[in-house]
Amino acid sequence: MPRPSAVVTALAVGLLVLAGCVSSGSPAPRAAGSPSTAAGRRGTGPSPSRPARPSKSTSPSEPAGPQPPKTTPPGPPPPSSGSPRAGATRRGPAGSIKGTGSDAVALTFDDGPDPGHTPQILDLLKANGVKATFCLVGFRARDEPDLVRRIVAEGHTLCNHSWQHLLNLGQLTPDEIRHDLQQTNDAIHAAAPGAPIKYFRAPGGNFTPVLVDVARELGMRSIHWNVDPRDWDRATYGTGQPMVNHIIWAVQRYTRPGSIVLSHDAKPDTIAAYGQLLPWLKARFTLIPLPT
Repeated sequence: MPRPSAVVTALAVGLLVLAGCVSSGSPAPRAAGSPSTAAGRRGTGPSPSRPARPSKSTSPSEPAGPQPPKTTPPGPPPPSSGSPRAGATRRGPAGSIKGTGSDAVALTFDDGPDPGHTPQILDLLKANGVKATFCLVGFRARDEPDLVRRIVAEGHTLCNHSWQHLLNLGQLTPDEIRHDLQQTNDAIHAAAPGAPIKYFRAPGGNFTPVLVDVARELGMRSIHWNVDPRDWDRATYGTGQPMVNHIIWAVQRYTRPGSIVLSHDAKPDTIAAYGQLLPWLKARFTLIPLPT
């Protein structure tokens, strides 16, 4: 039989061993990740102070190559501003406008004039007795002066959409921005002398305070939108009839009195959709070009 002192000693050793299995220290702190070097980086597009002369085939607002549709595209996100109350002139980014200020609805078409598709949307608007607002890209206005003249002759409103659709335009200096916007106005006026250009829309809707201020100095109000059917988003909504159905659904779902509706006249699916949308919109709203 072991002696009591030996038993006590064994128990003490066992307790010390157990105590050594429990860590009392704090875990080592996780290494902090370094911020992305891309954050806050200015865009890499050419400075408008030395603007490039894109060819007619250049499409600065289009992604390179076709985008295959997903098998089951999700529904569209809700409009960024919600449903505007009737007659509201709601404020968008950096103080831009995203409502007509009345019960009337304004249809706006961006990124033209496009020689293959802008004539088709103009034909549809004329057949339905509807006036709209066209936000023109400067180099395209330079390349398609006859279309600029037709837009003006048929009573539509003109809007400056920058020289070559630089998405980071608002990050440039005031002088660079002023050169870009003035060059665009000059190209439009070379085709249609004296035509009023009272509005400006930032590429991608990327308004900044300096961009809005420079546009104001040049006599233009900055317009955003509150209905966006995302007719450019082929990766999500596909092409052909799926996209046409989506555009129709989104415009019908979100248009309210006072809305400014964004669309793109260089998109064949947009033109097909408006063949059905224009009679539907006319039956429910007063459609106007933005006033000049």
